[in-house]
Parts: sequence; C-alpha cells; structure tokens
Amino acid sequence: MEKTEAPKSHTAANGYKPIEDYGVIGDLHTMALVGRDGSIDWCCLPQFDSPSVFAALLDRNQGGFFRIAPVQAAVRKQMYFPETCILLTRFMDSNGVSELIDFMIPDAHLEPEHIHQIVRRVRCVRGEVKFQMDCFPAFDYARAKHTLLLTEEGAVFESSKCIVGLTSPTELKRNRDGVSAEFSLRPGQEITFLLRHVNSGSKQKPLEPNYDAEQAFYSTTRYWQEWLAACRYQGRWREMVQRSALTLKLLTFAPTGAIVAAPTASLPEVMGGSRNWDYRYTWIRDAAFTVYAFIRLGLLHEAEQFMKWIDDRAHEEEADGSLQIMYSVDGKHELDEEELTHLEGYKGSRPVRIGNAAYKQLQLDIYGELMDSVYLSNKYVGPISYDIWTHLRLFLNYVCDNWSRPDEGIWEVRGGRHHFVYSKLMCWVALDRGLRLAQKRSLPADNSRWLSTRDAIYEEIMTKGWNPGKKCFVQHYDTDALDASNLIMPLVLFISPNDPRMQGTLDATMRTLVSDSLVHRYEIGRGAVDGFTSQEGTFSICSFWLVEALTRAGRLQESRLIFEKMHSYANHVGLYSEQIGPTGEALGNFPQAFTHLSLISAAFNLDRALNRRGSVYAAPLPKSSDES
Repeated sequence: MEKTEAPKSHTAANGYKPIEDYGVIGDLHTMALVGRDGSIDWCCLPQFDSPSVFAALLDRNQGGFFRIAPVQAAVRKQMYFPETCILLTRFMDSNGVSELIDFMIPDAHLEPEHIHQIVRRVRCVRGEVKFQMDCFPAFDYARAKHTLLLTEEGAVFESSKCIVGLTSPTELKRNRDGVSAEFSLRPGQEITFLLRHVNSGSKQKPLEPNYDAEQAFYSTTRYWQEWLAACRYQGRWREMVQRSALTLKLLTFAPTGAIVAAPTASLPEVMGGSRNWDYRYTWIRDAAFTVYAFIRLGLLHEAEQFMKWIDDRAHEEEADGSLQIMYSVDGKHELDEEELTHLEGYKGSRPVRIGNAAYKQLQLDIYGELMDSVYLSNKYVGPISYDIWTHLRLFLNYVCDNWSRPDEGIWEVRGGRHHFVYSKLMCWVALDRGLRLAQKRSLPADNSRWLSTRDAIYEEIMTKGWNPGKKCFVQHYDTDALDASNLIMPLVLFISPNDPRMQGTLDATMRTLVSDSLVHRYEIGRGAVDGFTSQEGTFSICSFWLVEALTRAGRLQESRLIFEKMHSYANHVGLYSEQIGPTGEALGNFPQAFTHLSLISAAFNLDRALNRRGSVYAAPLPKSSDES
C-alpha cells in the first residue's frame, strides 16, 4: 500500500479543522466537505458509500485533499448563494479580497453514466492575490496506488478502479503523487479548476479544457432555486428551514430515491474515543422521518421517490417478513464493518470504521417509522398500490409475532438487548397506521389481530414502561433511567401532550437530560449498556424533539427559547452534525439528516402553534385535525 503524504503547509498550518468549519456541496450521488481554508478534505466517488478519493478529514497526512487558497494567511468566511447548494468561500488579507466558488452539478435526469464533477472557480475581487493549489488524491481510503499523468490540459490520476482528471488553466507541477500550482489574480480575473471522475474503462474523458463553467454555474443555480421554489413553508425561521431542506435533498441518492444518514464516516461522537461509525447508508428509520419532513414542506417528489425505494426493499424481505434496519444507497444488504488501521482518525479518534455491523441488529422500531411514512405518503402524495400492501401486511404480521422481543433499540446499543420503550412504542405505531391505512383504503387486513396486538402493546407500555415513583416513562423495562426518545410519544399520537404521564416525562427530562437547550439522549452509565465507557455529547435531534413535545403541550415560552438557542449551535452556513460537544463544538458525522429533519418538524409545529396562539401565555392549543 502506498501512502500519500500531504504537503507540510497543509498539515502544519491547519492540522484538523473543527467539524463545524465545513460547508458541503453535492450532486445527488455524493457530497464533498469544503473547509473555510478552501480545502476539500472529504469526498467519496462516484457515490456516498464508495471508497474515498479525499479523506484528510480522517488522516491529515495521508488521507488526501484538494486545496485552493491565497498563499498569505487570510480571514476566511463562507456562505451559500441564495437558495442553492453553491458554496462561496471568501478570503481577505492585506493583499486584497478573493473568492472561491465550489459546486457539483446535480444529476437531475438520472443519466446512465453521470459524470461526477467538482467545479472550483477562483476570482479576485480587490488587490492582487497570489494563490496556492494542491491536489493530492488518495484512492480507496489511501490504500490504493495510483499513477499520475501530466498533460497540457491538466493532470490525470488513475487507480485500478477509477480515474480522476484535474483540468487546470495554469501549469501544474508534480509534487510526489499529487500536483501543485501557484498563480496570481488581479481584480476581475477568474480561473476555473475542474475535477472530474470517470470509471476505469469508461469512454468519458477525464479532462475537459473547453468546459463552460459559467453555463454550469447558472444551470446549477437554476436547478436548486427551482427545486426550492416548491417548498411551501413561509413561516418563522424560513432560511433555517430552507437550508435544512436543501441539506436533506443533498443527502438523497437520485438513482434510487434512497436517503443517507450522513455523507461521512467515522467522525467521533467523543473526541479521541471509539464511538466512530459509518453513516453513509440508508436507515429505514432516518429515511422515513425525512419523508415526513419533505411532505411537511410540500416537497412531494422526494417522498414519492423514497416510496419506490421502499417498494424495492419490500420485495426483498426475509422469510419471516422482516426487514434490515439499513441498506446501501443502491440496495445492497451486506454492510460488513471494517477497521482502517492505517488511518489515524479525526484528531486521533480511532478506530476508523467503514461499513456498519449494526445492519445485523434487531431494531423493532423501524416498522413504526416505515408505516408512518407510508401512511403519510398515501395521504398526501398518492395512494399506495395493492402489491406493496401485500408486503406491508407481512411486516405488520411480523410485528405481531415479534413485538414482545427485546432488541438493540433506536440507539443501536452494542451491550445486549432490552425491552426498550421506544421500540414498543413504534411497534404500536406500525399497527396503528396499518389499521388506519386499511380502513381509509378499504384494504384487506387482519384487523382483529392487529387491533388486539396494538392494544396489548399500549397496555404494556403503560404498565411496564411507566415508573410511578419517578412519574415518567423510562428507557426500558429493567431500569428507571430516562431516554429522550420517549419525547416522541405525543408526536406520533400515542398519548396526549397534556396527559399527566407525558407532562411528568417532560418535567423529568428537563431536570435530568437537559443542559440549557442541549439534550442528552439517555442517562450515561444507567439503563442500557451501549458497550462503551466514554461519555458523549448531546444529541441535537433530541433538542428538537423536546421543542416539539413542549410545543404540543402548550409550553410555548420554553419551546421557543430552546429552539432559538439551538440555532446558535448550527455552523456558519446553517449545518448541524449529530452531536454538540461540551464546549459547543460539533461531534459525530456531518451534516446529519436526523438533525435537520427534526429541525424542520419542530419549526413547522412551533410556527403553527405561535400563529394560532398569538401569545406564548394563552391557553393550550387544541389538537390539529390534520396531525397524523
């Protein structure tokens, strides 16, 4: 294995940037993370779960990167062009002001062989600025050797499985296994670098010297603005909601309609710790919640596309009618976990993992999230077919047969199975939505069995999941520890938000799991053993669940303040990672779909509640007739 070391200027001057220092671009097949220093430190090609081409995010010395920035240290700022996923990085120093515009071209037409391209336009606004460009690909997580061919048009990097071409308007110089260049620009001058990926054996050219960057910029701008124009949300926090919607769209895989949990792998949940997971896959749970967010915003095409993906997975159920909890974006079942021992990990956080062994876990909650998304899709997007209903019935019968089993739960613990209250709750949701769907559509169903099982689950949760001493719902039957996932109970209409049991759970959560606006997912060291001894950050999705639960309970003063405070934990371009660390830093994979979809749901319901209430001190809200 050949190691590619980055230039000393990259490692010594910058080291590892904070996770929150990145913006993202993408083409609906994959994404790239672009730092405020102009460096692409993470990109997998040709799709989300492909091996990395740039992975300095996980190893600053050998992971590979593609950086363009002024030679002199500069003040750096980032923003998105309005209503797009086109990222602008601005540099300011004593020599002048310059800009780097980064984007990928969305594959809106699902071409048979989509060419993945990163367009990097550099321009000078004021003064005269000298730039340094360094491109150091490191294929297959820095495990694969590659050759380098320099031509008048640019550079071609070729490994055994893929080719990356860098079209350059300025002379490139070989720098070990990469290339570097220096150039200067004056006011109004602009040049474009084009990084293009093609598969080995493809007839497509890796270099394109006549590329029309201006046309590509305008067509990409038009694509994102036209897509976002369909968003019907016009309430408070419109820009935050729209950025979250755009981020969720970036996380979709256009060819199949799948939605990944995050574009990154192995970013630590604890700095220097071992809670490092690969999130570049499609969880049934995350994707189903994302569909709900898209429907809330009126973006129905994405919900329709995901239902097609679900239809494909439904035809692949196991003999007992079960589903895996996650799949690859193109539907592969095997996601074997592997440790990359040659990479040091983000800031030394080892092990670096690709693949995810949790795909073999039993997580019974996925059927509730799946059936809820199907129910909403049937209601707002279009009626489901009889063929898919025959498979959904199998899932519901599986729930009837298996709901009483312990499982690993929503948090994917690796310390043994338990009777998690959240898992039981979502089994109740699965049967409840199945019954509603069958009634609304007059579909053939085993109503008596589903109804009796649904009611049995309800009674068991109220008996075994409720702790009368602490006056709250607990994480699982064998503990009195709290779990923030129980905040979702009123959101799925299991219990009234003003029921004394839910009010008690809210109060206990606020006392035990909440630090200002930040919420821990459960009590560390109590309840379920997750297989790790280290502490972790707070989970942003839990903060937004708390906002929505408080909103539905009519506690608008509390919910609005928490929601507004959570905005301060977004990064400079409105993106969230999975967790917030002890000093307010981003932790975990980034950006995370779960966080952004929960933000959308919380904003939607809080805005509606404030509009109806008129004042945060008025009487509680009546239940909405369209909540489902």
